[in-house]
Amino acid sequence: MVVSKLAKYESTIDAAVILHPGPITVDDINEVKVPTAILAAEHDHIFPPDQAKLLANALSAKPEIESFVKIFPGVEHGWTVRYNVEDESAVKAAEEAHSDMLNWFTKFIK
Repeated sequence: MVVSKLAKYESTIDAAVILHPGPITVDDINEVKVPTAILAAEHDHIFPPDQAKLLANALSAKPEIESFVKIFPGVEHGWTVRYNVEDESAVKAAEEAHSDMLNWFTKFIK
């Protein structure tokens, strides 16, 4: 949620990646002014996939900023930092999200 607030100010950050979001609203996204990626979980009671899709639509309506929204199948809220290192699919999902995040920042932060 904090990242969505920071993304309202171009002078504060150059790009945003929101991982396993909290209660972010369309109003929050409508104020975003920097390239923003949202990486969400398929199974998330805090930020369900329908909310991710709703925010993806809001970001798509802002052609002046680049955006990327991805819902990771089979994972739960917090999957990028709280996962079983013995579970190959959990490790793969976390590593993919980390890669997506790093690629996003590499693209936009100079």
